[in-house]
Amino acid sequence: MISQAKRQLYAGPCAQRSLSRKTKIRQIETAMHRPIIARCEAKGLRMTTPRRVIARVLQDSDDHPDVEELFARANAIDEGISIATVYRTVKLFEEAGILDKLEFGDGRARYEDAEREHHDHLIDMNSGEVIEFVDPDIEALQEKIAAKLGYELRGHRLELYGVPKKP
Repeated sequence: MISQAKRQLYAGPCAQRSLSRKTKIRQIETAMHRPIIARCEAKGLRMTTPRRVIARVLQDSDDHPDVEELFARANAIDEGISIATVYRTVKLFEEAGILDKLEFGDGRARYEDAEREHHDHLIDMNSGEVIEFVDPDIEALQEKIAAKLGYELRGHRLELYGVPKKP
């Protein structure tokens, strides 16, 4: 599922009307980095058919799936894929730096492509929806704080937790 915020974030570059919005978003995301399968092969990982299916499912994900969600999607493509295979593959991809493991306080580890464009997360504590966003003011403030403390910022991860305001 793609959130409204993510739709707005990616809507600007999508000027071609003949393609669906989902197709345009996938094209943008694919253009931002090399496919997961190519990165796995470049790192020398043996890419079996189940691993290729799991990599493709991850590549095509517009959300932050956990292992059970990945299993359901991969198993719909190839019924021979077991949940144990998904667990092993996700661990291998994470250890290779292909995936980032995310924990949003709901007891489920979720995953996203480690080479996605930088973004932060807002987690709706009622629904569990994860909204991706980029805010230049927040990015500048983090740089300013690091510099003030005598550091050069090399990276960060920001997760905000909230509930929708009542009208």
